Amino acid sequence: MQKINRNVVLALLTATSLVFLLFQLYYYRFYLAQKNGAVFSKGRGSQSGQDSARWHVVRKFLGLISSQNIPVYLIDPLVLGLISKDIEQIRSSSDGSSPECKYFCAPRDFTTFALLDKMWKHEMDLFRTAEKMGFQWLKILNKDPRLEGMDDLSGTEIPLHYIFKLASHAIHLVVFYERSGHYLWHGPLRLKQHMDRKFVPFRKLHFGRYPGAYEKPELLLVSIDDLKVQIPKNPSSFLEEISHSRFLECRYREARAFFQLYPDDASLDAVEFRKKAKSLLHLAAMTLNNLGVKFWLSSGTCLGWYRQCNIIPYSKDVDLGIFIRDYKADIIPAFQKAGLPLKHKFGKVEDSLELSFQGEGDIKLDIFFFYEEHDHIWNGGTQAKSGKKFKYLFPKFTLCWTEFVELKVHVPCETLQYVEANYGPDWRVPVKTWDWKSSPSNVQDNGIWPVDEWDDVIQIY
Repeated sequence: MQKINRNVVLALLTATSLVFLLFQLYYYRFYLAQKNGAVFSKGRGSQSGQDSARWHVVRKFLGLISSQNIPVYLIDPLVLGLISKDIEQIRSSSDGSSPECKYFCAPRDFTTFALLDKMWKHEMDLFRTAEKMGFQWLKILNKDPRLEGMDDLSGTEIPLHYIFKLASHAIHLVVFYERSGHYLWHGPLRLKQHMDRKFVPFRKLHFGRYPGAYEKPELLLVSIDDLKVQIPKNPSSFLEEISHSRFLECRYREARAFFQLYPDDASLDAVEFRKKAKSLLHLAAMTLNNLGVKFWLSSGTCLGWYRQCNIIPYSKDVDLGIFIRDYKADIIPAFQKAGLPLKHKFGKVEDSLELSFQGEGDIKLDIFFFYEEHDHIWNGGTQAKSGKKFKYLFPKFTLCWTEFVELKVHVPCETLQYVEANYGPDWRVPVKTWDWKSSPSNVQDNGIWPVDEWDDVIQIY
């Protein structure tokens, strides 16, 4: 009898243990695993552990920033590239659910988000919460370029990038700042000596090799792989911006050194000219931007930006460059509609085209069109009284953004080579007497216009 009772007790204990074990398995499978993002629901299809780990890290990061009320938006080029292919379907889908993890599970080392600086101020709360959730973090600071022109404030550091790492994946949070030209700017990612260079594979980051400038994006809240996230409303346009976003800061230190050697002209005439030139440049930029015509600061206007971070007061005009491939017949009517009458038109689309528009008073806007050859770029010039043609040669260049007189504009990325080509090695020395036919270092004779073409290629108004 005692033996039977012992067997019954053992059987009951075994059965109870089995039931408890089954309950633990059920609890993990249907509650803990889904809560922690370790697996997807049955409808998602199977994913490798590494794929789902990326989704898990993104999900956890979104939970982190949501707990701190921090508005971020997705700017990751790889993920946005996948989203842009399905954007119409994603926009029309009510919940964004899909049978598999298609976007955030894509192979990559980072997922990149953007943060507007003015939208968030409680940094330490974020870091404490991040550590509690298992994240390691890194903060990258650098000088605020908006204050570089102010002697008392230059050197002030601001946060530019944050890295949040969890397991084998990391979140790159890029801080965007609004600049006076009403655009968004992010700074470079430069590690200081004491920082761990093996924290993440920094060379694989999509943002931070150089500063970037962007238009303010309109955002769209969507559901991606069952995660609510804000993205640029037009992902393909944002991706296009990324590839042309490089930004060059004005060289404030060199400008201060220049003005120590050559004190700035603070006369009423100089102040008035700069005011008119700034207004003319803003009007020209608005006109060309509305037409979708890409342009850059050229000649004396480019020199003023590069040498002294300001308009040269004795230049008497505003100079812009446009590649001839971007020429549009609407340019002349658009400027005339903006209140800038055509002063002269020299050359033709096929050869040496240049336009000049009359601004306020005696200031004018000169637009030079540039032609590309296999190893150089050139623009033309025409002497009205003789029909002589001139050619100005430049080394090939690309375009970068900068800020000039509170305006986001393009300049040649290879600015030094551009300026030296036009003004020679002594470009740092002001020259107030300038002959456009002989003074430039890169000018060449280019023949004479045939007399029977003068009516078309030499038009003065």
